[in-house]
Amino acid sequence: MGKPSPYQIMAFAQAARERSFSQAASILGVTQSSVTQHVANLEHSMGAQLFIRRRDGLKLTRAGRELFDVADRWAAINDLVHERIADYSALEDGHLRITATAPRPALPLIAEFNRQHPKILIDFTLKNWTQNTAAIRDREVDIAVFTDPALDDSVFARWVEDVRYHVFVRGDHPFAGRTRVSLSELQEETIIITEDGSLTQKTFYETSRKHGLTFRKIVKMTTFAVVKEAILHGLGIGLLLENSIHETQRLVSFPIDEIDRTFRNYIVVPREKEKLRPIHQFLSLV
Repeated sequence: MGKPSPYQIMAFAQAARERSFSQAASILGVTQSSVTQHVANLEHSMGAQLFIRRRDGLKLTRAGRELFDVADRWAAINDLVHERIADYSALEDGHLRITATAPRPALPLIAEFNRQHPKILIDFTLKNWTQNTAAIRDREVDIAVFTDPALDDSVFARWVEDVRYHVFVRGDHPFAGRTRVSLSELQEETIIITEDGSLTQKTFYETSRKHGLTFRKIVKMTTFAVVKEAILHGLGIGLLLENSIHETQRLVSFPIDEIDRTFRNYIVVPREKEKLRPIHQFLSLV
């Protein structure tokens, strides 16, 4: 049984990240047939199937997940070696996969990074807290920007800011002149919160139970953009972390008595990717 080549490992790692042979080939600058052949040879060497081919993309098998955990680390170290050897004086190309739980503070950081390094391709998505935790753990992304992440030796985290939960209302709402509010005052209001798996929903339900409060009208939204639009359209009162959406004069926000703790926003990256030049440059923005 022959040893796997670096090309096989790189092709597999990229295909596993992208969940697509064609996208992996595009990023690596090779043909799709080259990627599929490298993966097939790797599967033959291992005597195990690494992917399940489906219409909606590739899915890692158990053997594939176990190999990806090592292969992605290898790919990151390989990239770092090439960077050190080349000693780039500037970032001319590259690809960053970034996810966050809210538009801010991620988007201002991405905008500044794009101004400084316009040739770096950025894929950005919003995920809830649970999905972000899994995306970093499974190395599906290079960077995650989110609140109160689970930190351990497998990740590097840089603090961005401390934030608190606020109530958001439209400027013409009866509460618009308030400087703070109690959750007990909101029991008859329609409360708009983010989807299942979010830190916001977890915090809201835990606090409500702690204080024996019951809310009959709760509306769950899938994205922050929809939450913001729902508030602006008068659907109800939003519960969000301060500074999580772009400021507008049409919305007013203020803190909540029962949720008085501070939460911390971090940039989180897999430990072995911390010193990769594009990621290091992104971290330096903070």
